Amino acid sequence: MIFDLKNFKWVREPKKWKLDNKSLEIITEPNTDLWQRTYYHFRNDNAPCFQLSTAKPYFSFTVKTSFLDAKHRFDQCGVIVYMDSDNWIKASVEYENEEYQHLGSVVTNNGYSDWATTTIDSSIKEMWYRLSRREDDFKIESSTDGINFRQMRICHFYKESGEIYFGVYAASPESSSFKACFTDFNFGPCMWLKHNGQKPDDN
Repeated sequence: MIFDLKNFKWVREPKKWKLDNKSLEIITEPNTDLWQRTYYHFRNDNAPCFQLSTAKPYFSFTVKTSFLDAKHRFDQCGVIVYMDSDNWIKASVEYENEEYQHLGSVVTNNGYSDWATTTIDSSIKEMWYRLSRREDDFKIESSTDGINFRQMRICHFYKESGEIYFGVYAASPESSSFKACFTDFNFGPCMWLKHNGQKPDDN
């Protein structure tokens, strides 16, 4: 199901952005980022997020990201579930140098972030993401062609409260700026099938 992007709302609206019926462009601002405490011992919470709310316990959200002129360390754009400063999930490609970049995800629960990555070639300038929800658990997948998706991670979200906020974000943590483009927004039934292996433990 393709939905109306005009129903999305900003968390920290950027100075420069463009929206039509099918796409969103964000010009990132320098020194914008999302991170909480872990390892670096700083807190950054100023990246713009463009989100929609839903109380559906099962769904999948897909979007295509393009970042042709990302060229500075940590330039990034991707998919996000942002509840508040201490609780959010994001996945993106983060530029590193002319040789490689990081395809990764961050889960922040109760004010502490983690970061899981894999290295990809810096020639990749487009990435699709599929975010799936099964109640208070989430699955993030990525794809270079929008057809074949590969699992990035499965995680639990402690802030889950029925209604959540999900969408896209873009950031330039250091002294840089680039144009992040988002297209092919889609929201529909959960593509993450119910587990059919080991049965849940009795509590």
